[in-house]
Amino acid sequence: MEHTGAWILLESLRREGVETLFGYPGGAVIDIYDELPRHPELRHVLVRHEQGAVHAADGYARASGKTGACLVTSGPGATNAVTGIATAYCDSIPLVVLTGQVPTALIGNDAFQEVDIVGITRPCTKHNFLVKDVDKLALIIRRAFYLARSGRPGPVLVDLPKDIIQARTKFVWPEEIEMRSYNPTYKPHINQIKRTVGELVKARRPVFLTGGGVVMSNAASELTELARKLHVPVAGSLMGLGSFPATDPLWLGMVGMHGAYAANMSINHADLLVCVGARFDDRVTGKISAFAPGARIVHIDIDPTSIRKNVQVDVPVVGDCRLSLQGMREICDAKFAGEDWAAKHADWLTSVRSWKASKPLTYQKNGNIKPQQVVEALFEITGGEAIIATEVGQHQMWTAQFYTFTRPRTLLTSGGLGTMGFGFPAAIGAQMAFPDKKVVVIAGDGSIQMNIQELATAVVNRLPVKVVILNNRHLGMVRQWQELFYNSNYVATNMEAQPDFVKLAEAYGAEGYRIVEGGELQPVLRKALASSATALIDVVVEREENVYPIVPAGAALDEMLLL
Repeated sequence: MEHTGAWILLESLRREGVETLFGYPGGAVIDIYDELPRHPELRHVLVRHEQGAVHAADGYARASGKTGACLVTSGPGATNAVTGIATAYCDSIPLVVLTGQVPTALIGNDAFQEVDIVGITRPCTKHNFLVKDVDKLALIIRRAFYLARSGRPGPVLVDLPKDIIQARTKFVWPEEIEMRSYNPTYKPHINQIKRTVGELVKARRPVFLTGGGVVMSNAASELTELARKLHVPVAGSLMGLGSFPATDPLWLGMVGMHGAYAANMSINHADLLVCVGARFDDRVTGKISAFAPGARIVHIDIDPTSIRKNVQVDVPVVGDCRLSLQGMREICDAKFAGEDWAAKHADWLTSVRSWKASKPLTYQKNGNIKPQQVVEALFEITGGEAIIATEVGQHQMWTAQFYTFTRPRTLLTSGGLGTMGFGFPAAIGAQMAFPDKKVVVIAGDGSIQMNIQELATAVVNRLPVKVVILNNRHLGMVRQWQELFYNSNYVATNMEAQPDFVKLAEAYGAEGYRIVEGGELQPVLRKALASSATALIDVVVEREENVYPIVPAGAALDEMLLL
């Protein structure tokens, strides 16, 4: 029996375990939408902008650990998706992005809504495909999902010409996938694991640096157990938050430009840095030549191109983070069972505790609502059990600093690309993955307007997502830089001409709340978070509050500007 390419596509998605497909229709993909009602096992979520579709699929993937999937049409539909694709690429998120394309005979003829999306996205996808033969469609979808979720995860794009979707053929599902040119290394080399343990045995001032790779490889429990066994303190990149419980005494905090004092000082006074699944981004390292100057460096990553890309390392370990940590634990248990790790690191942990006590994350309270207060209140009300999504800006850093993350996959944030407009649609994706969990967006008044049209998506699908706007009437992070480094020359950062967010929420059918006085903070937040409806909470906060600590551009981690 023969089937259309549209049927084959949707059946392939079903077999890959896709349950939710985020999308926006158009002429090039109308045949796929025509087929959708005959595949009730696929829940389609109609977004209000293609960028929202990719971010929602991204948030679904980050929260659930599954591969996200989205569908957009050709031309502007595909180009509107590029920012979301690049966002996922920078943070190594497994996505399959399906784009419509003009019929194969018209490709290259400047046809209506034609664009070379394969060429455009080549630099920001793990791989992409232009389907030219309907007989290969199922195989390509199979390969796309395999590539997206294996090795270092990432987005894969499949471009679907309209005539391929309309063509008919027999459906053949490839049970096994083999790609001779693609063989990611999961199991680390035993000698490199032995060398790593040897470095830990010799070290007196070791630090673990955890990144997004720990979350992606589901290695949080292995990292936590090993750090506790060895009595080694742990710092995290932004993407690594939640991979080690922030309530643990060994937790140092986030490292980098807006990192905790103890985390940055520990990195720059360590004699051994074991980096697990982080890529030494410039926001983490500060001045490269002054980064961890007295430390030998071990770098564990499944992507060999990430190792020595930014920082020279002494022991490279190519492999899956979870398997690498398991290997380290096994060697420690077998060969160093009698090692007194607590005594060995006692003096170091005393220094770490003194840094934490002397310069804790803090802020100055006055009569106005401080944004940090809002984040702390959200943590208190949710008990740390919520999935938190952020937009990008000052509020993102305050969230990282003042919300206590204890579990992986509970912080959804655009780390590598820093995409304003990411958080709200990502939260929609997370809520679709976990209908019964509390999902909260912490946003700024500037970034929330990038994709605020997705209020309609949340309301129509009856998603109880809560959006908390830290409203300082500015593009806060840019304003802060103008104040600190550009002689307070405030240009194009005033956001006074903004909508009434409460009325806007109500216009979309959501609940709207406004908090102006400090006494309103707890009761209004509790009421809004207890609601079963989509809700937007506009919190008027201190206009000129800055994020501290801050490491100025080009400075070393221990050259922080403190409050």
